Amino acid sequence: MSVVLGYDESPGSARALRVAIDIAAAFGDPLVLVFGAAARGTTGEEHRTHQEVIRQAGRIGLDHAVMMADAAGVSTTVEVIDQKPAPALVEAAARHSARVIVVGTWGESPMRGALLGSTPHKLLHLSRVPVLCVPGEE
Repeated sequence: MSVVLGYDESPGSARALRVAIDIAAAFGDPLVLVFGAAARGTTGEEHRTHQEVIRQAGRIGLDHAVMMADAAGVSTTVEVIDQKPAPALVEAAARHSARVIVVGTWGESPMRGALLGSTPHKLLHLSRVPVLCVPGEE
């Protein structure tokens, strides 16, 4: 089993990282760090360039998360997935036999999340794996 974390360097995901590391360490599970982002458009050079920039940003952000997990003695797998965050996390959870998906929240109201389609809200409806939504720091 594994712990899957959606990580994007936001304040909510920074706290979620600490929680996910604690869970992975407690169960002796690897931590799967996922950055999911889909480039706009579908074809062309601009799309490919945008996609590569997104991948590079994801890799840079995930490097910090890997260092924190390494310091805690938790093994990691890093995935930069060319999909919107919620489907990327659901897919990674299935492939890695996830015990739980951990995501941070932005402190938005439930109504706002439902109307705008926040990643945690989408995961609660799409995932067959338990989802832990970690609020950001006050």
